[in-house]
Amino acid sequence: MKVAKMRVMRSEVKGSALPLDQHLTLCFHHLPNHVGGNACGAATRSCLFRFLGIRLGVQRGSFKTGFSHSCLFGESEDAMTAASSSRLARVLDGAEEVADEDTVMDVEAQTEDAPQGFCVDCKDQRARVRCEECGDEYCRVCFNMLHRKGKRSSHAPISLTPNDEASSDEREEMTSADQPVPSAVSSEPRVDAGNYFIERAKYIPIRLTLAERKKLRLVEAALSVSGYTDKVDTPGVKKAKRVHMQLQDICSFLSSLLIATDYTAGKELMDSREFKEHEEFFQTILEIGRRHKVMNPEKMRGEYGKLIYMLQDSSSQEVQQFLDISCVRPLKTVFSYLEERGAEGVLKDGLITVATREILADGVKSRNQLNRESMEKHRAIEHLAQKYSSKRIEAEEIQLCLYSIGDNHSFLTANRDPVNKMITYLTTLFNPDRIEEGYDLSIADGAGGARLSHSHAKQYQYVLQSLTLWKEIAHDMFRLWCLAEEDLLSPDNRYDLKDTGQGLQRVQAAPRVSKAMRNILHSTQQRVGSWIGSSVVHLGDNNVPNALIFIDKYTQVASILNPIVIVLRNIPELCKNPQIESYIRTTFGGPEKLQKDILLDFFRSAFDGSGADNFYDAGSCIDGRLTSAWHWCSNISEKPFYPIFKLAGFTSFDGEFQK
Repeated sequence: MKVAKMRVMRSEVKGSALPLDQHLTLCFHHLPNHVGGNACGAATRSCLFRFLGIRLGVQRGSFKTGFSHSCLFGESEDAMTAASSSRLARVLDGAEEVADEDTVMDVEAQTEDAPQGFCVDCKDQRARVRCEECGDEYCRVCFNMLHRKGKRSSHAPISLTPNDEASSDEREEMTSADQPVPSAVSSEPRVDAGNYFIERAKYIPIRLTLAERKKLRLVEAALSVSGYTDKVDTPGVKKAKRVHMQLQDICSFLSSLLIATDYTAGKELMDSREFKEHEEFFQTILEIGRRHKVMNPEKMRGEYGKLIYMLQDSSSQEVQQFLDISCVRPLKTVFSYLEERGAEGVLKDGLITVATREILADGVKSRNQLNRESMEKHRAIEHLAQKYSSKRIEAEEIQLCLYSIGDNHSFLTANRDPVNKMITYLTTLFNPDRIEEGYDLSIADGAGGARLSHSHAKQYQYVLQSLTLWKEIAHDMFRLWCLAEEDLLSPDNRYDLKDTGQGLQRVQAAPRVSKAMRNILHSTQQRVGSWIGSSVVHLGDNNVPNALIFIDKYTQVASILNPIVIVLRNIPELCKNPQIESYIRTTFGGPEKLQKDILLDFFRSAFDGSGADNFYDAGSCIDGRLTSAWHWCSNISEKPFYPIFKLAGFTSFDGEFQK
């Protein structure tokens, strides 16, 4: 289905150059001779002039790093470094060409077959059963999902491995189909912290420090003026030419970051081309940008896509043979930070529930109660920080970890709670067994743009299971995001440029995210009791080309539901104005009826299988449900209750793009 309102957008370079002082001007005089000839030098100068003039607040010489190499095949470090840097210099200067395989980038690459012995559906798990009727071999999770209903439900699996010879990996896979992943077991923290906080902390990024925020400003400024994807992702370019462009832009970008941070070190890099010496600096500053985005999905909406695609290319084998450094390091998470310093015991302490809970002024709690909870939380943070501090970790660092877990709870409040509220509206205002006059949820194919046919009870269940799935995905979003980056940045996971009907996209498999989604889907199916519609999760195809697009789609669920929840909550407040109250009663029959009319329209039209470009992509698959909801949002101005949305303060479902 069509990816609606794609956030990761490729943008043209905008703005004007800013003046630089004389000592920076000296750097640019070296660029034409050192970075890819005149064309690359001009591009690099343009990029540097653009963001080095911004007052970034990063002190020159403030970052120092050591130099380390591993000696391979008996060669000395100096010889290896000189050979690598000289080859890179020759490629950038045009003296040496990238080996051309006489192939053009295939923009219509076909899907690869599953490796021998692997599941034909997910292609990343060992085949455990064979279906004689289908003639294919599957892992147990995929077989159960594809043969759950219809004629396939009568197909009998034939085990490929006897039970008595099953390995430990197989036994784990056999039980994974019947048990949800630990982090998706409950939507609320249990009083007994136990493994709950340990599992969640493995995927919760550490909050940025003040020094890291200064580096973040540099990364954001550099990415905002970069046109990397516009230049590199173009159809019909030979592979060698594309690798050369990738090297030019990646080297220019990395050089610019170092020059803006430490002018002396940057000038030496431009002369020596020894990027290996500054590998730790590049990994650190780029990890800060990635970590900030995961913690704040609404930030870096254009810059993050360029960063991930640049890191994706820098990890490819073709670029690595010249660049010889890794720009990617794992995200710094709460668990890894505490474990490295021997303080992971704080995650098992029962007081962590109090120290990390979010205190909300929900209109029910009194001011005294809110103040009391705030003091309890503050004392719990101080107690844990003092209790687990040591020579290896200071109390302030433990507090930072606790605040980071609290940030995750704030994320859940902003992204999961709107789904919970919509589920509450559905279950309290509508009854699946009884149709209230004027509030029939049934839809018919072809009526009002719908592409599905559901009775009232069936549509009720369809909406409930879709919202429940969205809630579980929001609950596990940080884990899915970390897995998505692993899939995107894996050097062994190649992508193909392909015209998917939504422009030229990087089509890439996402085995880690796919497996996690299958577990979440299976857990949701068990929770709701039955499943209506398709269970297909699109990943690595024309509908959802890669894991980045997947993450982008599901971080928008809150953008869809939050405005609706806010409008519904504000309708009683609007009625305190006599003129507005008279308008609502005359036009809609009262505030309660208006609220229910809005929900009726949303539960019917936002879950009717519409919104795709063609009938094949429409329907009830996992991603199609979200596409239908975005289609409803795009038509909000045509709804009779749109004036009420405007009176309640509604601006858009997408927010302010630049913030």
